[in-house]
Amino acid sequence: MKFDKNQQQTALALFFVALFSASLLALVNNITKEPIAQAERQALHQALAQVLPQHHNDALEDVFLLPLADKSNQQVFPAKDKQGKTLAFAWQQIAPDGYSGTIKILMGVNIRGEVVAIRITKHLETPGLGDAITKNQQWLNSFSHKTTSNTRWAVKKDGGDFDQFTGATITPRAVVQAVHEGLLLFQQYQQSMLKLSQKIKTTG
Repeated sequence: MKFDKNQQQTALALFFVALFSASLLALVNNITKEPIAQAERQALHQALAQVLPQHHNDALEDVFLLPLADKSNQQVFPAKDKQGKTLAFAWQQIAPDGYSGTIKILMGVNIRGEVVAIRITKHLETPGLGDAITKNQQWLNSFSHKTTSNTRWAVKKDGGDFDQFTGATITPRAVVQAVHEGLLLFQQYQQSMLKLSQKIKTTG
């Protein structure tokens, strides 16, 4: 197939437009990548301060990888006192079964196996319904001091201790289950967490 002169010029123009667009996108990505990474890091730092007890190290800097039985690694953020003694750990739990998709939960647990606090770091839940998992502070606070043994880990509709939201039971149910699984993970790997934490040179 032969192209006439006008078709060749059009094709060439489209090529340069596409090349310019790709170059512009790459430039914008390079310019914004670092600020976005810094913003995400700052948000994580603030969330860690909310889910961990008062501590004297930089939990974000002292992060370590915990090897799990399924061959994956879990990022764990330790909280330590002035003497370097570990007080608690924080890590991210994934609830894959939210109403609108995956829910990411940052949870803090002290060395006694009690939930310090949780924060939702990412979700796609419906505004005005499922997004109460981020806006209902009383509900978030209801996880504090909970353990595997002193709590019925289900929403009240299922015979548990946690409230559900009007018209949005699936979302809190997913969060409750994920936090419970996080506590079970802590029970399984508590000694490994403590050993790895003590190997980390504490940063203040």
